[in-house]
Amino acid sequence: MAKMIHSMVRVTDEKRSIEFYGKAFGLKVADRYPFESFTLVYLRNEETGFELELTVNAGRDRAYDLGDGYGHLALSVDDVDAEHERMVEAGLKPNDVKTMQRDGTPFARFFFISDPDGYKIEVLQRGGRFL
Repeated sequence: MAKMIHSMVRVTDEKRSIEFYGKAFGLKVADRYPFESFTLVYLRNEETGFELELTVNAGRDRAYDLGDGYGHLALSVDDVDAEHERMVEAGLKPNDVKTMQRDGTPFARFFFISDPDGYKIEVLQRGGRFL
């Protein structure tokens, strides 16, 4: 059976992105592989084996066009309200917490935040479908 191991995003500033993902989600550099024209940086935390791969292309000095096909990354947390407050206090500018209803009952509590390159990240209250 296949196992999901990572998702990749292209970033323009390695240091800035590592700082953001560390501050926002506690991700730390697990591995870093410099090549001639790009560097791969793998981030993870102790909650999961799934990693975020940052690809830093050498000489890139402009933002990437995210297009209209990219959706978002998603992470679950024990207390979405506390995480939202922590991110606000850290100056990370998350969007407001929302509650999504389905068939008249709560389905999800979540908020979105954007990383320094504009990638959307959904932060969901852990529970139900979102463990």
